[in-house]
Amino acid sequence: MKSIVWPVTGLMMIAGAAQAQSLTVVNFGGANGDAQRAAFVQPFEKASGTKVSVVEYDGSQAKVKAMVEAKHISWDVVDVESGDLGRGCSEGLYEKLDFSKIGKRADYIPGSIDECGVGAFVWSTALAYNADALKTAPTGWKDFWDVKKIPGKRGLRKMARGNLEFALMADGVAPKDVYSVLATPAGVDRAFRKLTELKPYIQWWEAGAQAPQFLVAGDVVMTSAFNGRINAARKDGKNLQVAWNGSIYDLDYWAIVKGTPNLAAAYKYIAYATSPGATADFAKRIGYGPVNNGGIAKLDAKTLALLPNSPQNIKNAVRQDGEFWTDHGDELEQRFAAWASK
Repeated sequence: MKSIVWPVTGLMMIAGAAQAQSLTVVNFGGANGDAQRAAFVQPFEKASGTKVSVVEYDGSQAKVKAMVEAKHISWDVVDVESGDLGRGCSEGLYEKLDFSKIGKRADYIPGSIDECGVGAFVWSTALAYNADALKTAPTGWKDFWDVKKIPGKRGLRKMARGNLEFALMADGVAPKDVYSVLATPAGVDRAFRKLTELKPYIQWWEAGAQAPQFLVAGDVVMTSAFNGRINAARKDGKNLQVAWNGSIYDLDYWAIVKGTPNLAAAYKYIAYATSPGATADFAKRIGYGPVNNGGIAKLDAKTLALLPNSPQNIKNAVRQDGEFWTDHGDELEQRFAAWASK
């Protein structure tokens, strides 16, 4: 570009301005992506004049790493799961945030502010059931394990994370004590023993869409499920309900790719997407909780009842311990895979 001399310098200024007013935002697509487009992307484009391109990905950090190492950045803002945020930050994949460019720290819920990220929304894995099929509604994981009280198959995601915590709660461990128990070899053995009790009744799911499908089809009487998937099924007229006792919640985070040429626009996008109005709008569309206290305050009781971090639903919930799973995830997932294959 430096070797080109334009006859009209104004053209260069216009081109430069146009290039500056663009942003690429990366998320997981699906119903979540649709809700983000309606609540965040389109209103931000209208308010800022910035063109936002949305890219879907599977959460793998490999492409982000390749971009940063090559110093050829084509993504700007990325929706990152909690387990990947810390690793990505330590590896230099994401910018360390200047929070003064986003908002007031006091306005955000606990756990939503990190060195390289700010919470995008709160989601959970919870116990879900078809209220048209069950005469007795389950109240928690003890009921999930009680095949005499509520006969039938149960759905669980085919992985250790989440299931070990559910098993301990079914075995009487209080939500607040789950990770202190799971941090011991005896606690891990206890969780696997409890899972073994239920194993003949388990139907595994791997994709998030399968859990509500199993319920609607009658393949299972209860299942663990992403709460947003259950909310989407309810909007389609299915009488699926959630027992929030013992749900495991976590946050997705907004992160800015290290070295982006669109840093200022990235900050503006995150500030908008975490503002009270935008987070409340998003929550109404998919049932994932706002990270902004002002967003929570904007919601009515009916909407709050569907959110993992409403004052009522979070009382007996467990915040997923990302550090625990970073430290022990590989060994526990290997043990789980061996156990599940027997």
